[in-house]
Amino acid sequence: MGVRLALETSAARGLGGISRLARRGGGTTIPGKALWKLDPSAVDQLAARLAGGVALMSATNGKTTTTAMAAEILGSEHRLAWNRAGANLLSGIASALVDSRKADLGLFEVDEAALPEAIARLRPRVVTLGNLFRDQLDRYGELELVAERWRAAVAALPQETTLVVNADDAVVADLADGRPNAVRFGLDDPTHARPRLQHAADSKYCLRCGAPYEFAAAYVGHLGDYRCPSCGHARPQLDVAARDIELRGLQASRFTLSTPDGNAPVDLALPGLYNVYNATTAAALSLSVGASLEDVRSGLARFGAAFGRFERIRAGGKSVVLLLIKNPAGANEVVRTLETGIPPVLIVALNDAIADGQDVSWIWDVDFEPLLDHAGLVIVSGDRAAELGLRMTYGGVPPDRLEVIPSLEAALDRGLGLVEAGTELVVLPTYTAMLALRGILTDRGAVRPYWEGSS
Repeated sequence: MGVRLALETSAARGLGGISRLARRGGGTTIPGKALWKLDPSAVDQLAARLAGGVALMSATNGKTTTTAMAAEILGSEHRLAWNRAGANLLSGIASALVDSRKADLGLFEVDEAALPEAIARLRPRVVTLGNLFRDQLDRYGELELVAERWRAAVAALPQETTLVVNADDAVVADLADGRPNAVRFGLDDPTHARPRLQHAADSKYCLRCGAPYEFAAAYVGHLGDYRCPSCGHARPQLDVAARDIELRGLQASRFTLSTPDGNAPVDLALPGLYNVYNATTAAALSLSVGASLEDVRSGLARFGAAFGRFERIRAGGKSVVLLLIKNPAGANEVVRTLETGIPPVLIVALNDAIADGQDVSWIWDVDFEPLLDHAGLVIVSGDRAAELGLRMTYGGVPPDRLEVIPSLEAALDRGLGLVEAGTELVVLPTYTAMLALRGILTDRGAVRPYWEGSS
């Protein structure tokens, strides 16, 4: 590292330490922002010094959990530069590079909109693309606009770059069409498919001719085994697949991971079909970086939860379970998972900060009803608690089973006061509401700050 770059990174690292000491956050973006001001080319230089190169992961849903899973798999063989706190813009990636002086491999989750610039600056050896769902329309527009940006960025990749794509997403799978170094992954167990596409599904129409796809299996939203009856465009063959899937209530799941190197049983301490997707994505990414099948199996077996994503936090003899919701597809999968054990008290928290997306109309596309029909009490909270309360009322929750408590701390205390010792309080928050709730629990000593990892 040159003298100038060493001085710049040292100064940026110092700002991160000051931020943490001043309790202004985890220093997950300030160092990167400072470095950017000092020297815009520093990010490129820091990435270039990583002997093992860089692997990027982007998706609308699941990128934090997937990247954390990949870190668990790859961390036994590599010293990672990894944006573990989920700061996935260029400033967060730059901060992770600043803090990882001895790293040999970069592993970064990347915001959908930031992906083209991240690819251009970091020159990754592996790019993994998980899914594209409708999300934060006020910031990103329709998913077709994001897909166009991704298509241009992928087209500029060198041929030697490995592109790992979710073959179950027609738009994402198409990005790998014709590339020599492509890995395609997906689910292959129709016993866990929905009987039909949900009304809020996104990519329903053929990319080639515009006719509606037919689905032999629809797993999560529009993800599945699709085929166009008009022109024949269909899901490509899977290189990495999850088969023989077992969903074990709210606690765990199990599946067989099929790869070119053989098959392996995977035990995952997370529930839900969407976490099977996350694990399969992490497996495909890690194998492409050079991990062995045993590395993948054992790493996924060790993995607990990414912060706020089915994370259990002990609080006064009870557990708070945080399940991030951010768009219709993700929220519907959370609802689907909770149907196996509907909680007596449910908190749903809706904020509309920039990081959440200020257009909250998506809550009307979430199928909350299976939960609302059986939950004993629904508490709505956050900046848009009143609108969320209206959605729950239209969903059939009577007034005696609905409480509107805008204060997140008051809602949390109300919920904890109602659940019995030894049981769980389930909370479905949007992103900034999740961070705020987790901050409350951190201040109470229940969990470490999210940038340090879960306790």
